[in-house]
Amino acid sequence: MITRRTRPAPRPPEGTPPRAELARQARTALADAVRIARWAAGGSRPGTPPLATTALERASSELELSPAQVRSGWDRARLAGLVELHGDTARPGWRLRAWDRDDSAVLRGWVALFDAWSLVHPAPQDIESTAVAEAVEAVPQVLSLLQLSAGPVTVPALLDLLGQRVAELHEERCEVPYGPQPLPAPAEAAPTTHPEALVALLLDWALEGLAAVGALTLGSGHATLTPLGNWAVWVKLEQICVAAQSPAGNIEQSAADMLLGCARLTPGPARAEYRAWLAARPVGSAVAELLGVARGEDALLRGLAFEALRVVGAPAEPEVRSVVTDPSLRPYALLWLAEYEGADPEDAQEVLSREEATWLWVDTAAAVADHGETGLLVRHLDSAVQGSVPALLDEVRAVGHPRTVQVLVALAAAHPDPALAKAVRKAAFQVHTGGA
Repeated sequence: MITRRTRPAPRPPEGTPPRAELARQARTALADAVRIARWAAGGSRPGTPPLATTALERASSELELSPAQVRSGWDRARLAGLVELHGDTARPGWRLRAWDRDDSAVLRGWVALFDAWSLVHPAPQDIESTAVAEAVEAVPQVLSLLQLSAGPVTVPALLDLLGQRVAELHEERCEVPYGPQPLPAPAEAAPTTHPEALVALLLDWALEGLAAVGALTLGSGHATLTPLGNWAVWVKLEQICVAAQSPAGNIEQSAADMLLGCARLTPGPARAEYRAWLAARPVGSAVAELLGVARGEDALLRGLAFEALRVVGAPAEPEVRSVVTDPSLRPYALLWLAEYEGADPEDAQEVLSREEATWLWVDTAAAVADHGETGLLVRHLDSAVQGSVPALLDEVRAVGHPRTVQVLVALAAAHPDPALAKAVRKAAFQVHTGGA
């Protein structure tokens, strides 16, 4: 027998509150967003942004919030994954369903909002988009300084750091167009620094945006990370994920809990768990329960449910065939049926249309963003059927997956290539605002 030793998980900085306290703070920060998400998902939905006037007035009256608070809360609810839009219907996201009982879901929702701070608090329209993109790319260094300082940092110190980093990005930026391009004509040297007033304006915008999501507090001439912000920056630096813990006794658990319990297992042990769980239940009810989980909002569980259905085999075929008309399950069902009918798993992807393959790419990326590691999300780019990132972004924007904005924001935050991250971030903004 070989005993495998694993490296202990890094410990957060001394003084970091317990996870339960961090989750409590996140629930407080998103309290209005949760109220609006529950109101919207409960039937009196605001509709697609901009909010319909009658629904906005009704939400404002019933929730006792101003119209501006409703708009802001609705925006945050979507970015945090609390609510999803399917056409004109608002449905509760999986995080909203788990909000009162799952601290990990709460913290992941807040981190999703933290990653999207530049969408929560858009930059002033009179600032050039290139300068905005450079500031967004420079903000992690500002946050690192705040985290390492473990206390207030003066605005002049932050301004100096931001100015240096933006100047470096401005000087080093080299956006190479996709496809063959003619040789550029000689041009005059571009300035390598932005005016100090512009950098100060960018810093004010960034600090206000980070404060708006609860990552820091602003004092008289200084900024300080909140406990949530300090923890989030540490998580980013350590590149660890707050993953759902595997529950004990998978056989006795519900389908959802059993699948979560198997999420960290390799394929062989996971299939053994699926078989044991299935053996303890009538096959009909087990298949129905797995498909019920697949219809939920957690993309990871959707994929795992169909892995478990592969173990079921022939008895599941009629039920799987019946869900082919469900848009969210269709790609999974088509792949399952192709493999059931003898197709090699490597060739089964050919049964999917381009749109279905793109929808599945986004859904898988959502699972990785929710439960996986940063590097895995970046590597997921290689699995796209499109031949280039611009083509992928064009088709992702058009496919209408409810998690598109969150996936793109997470990918932009994770990718090490500044030019690619900028393009992904721009696509996320366009989808979020409904632009072209």
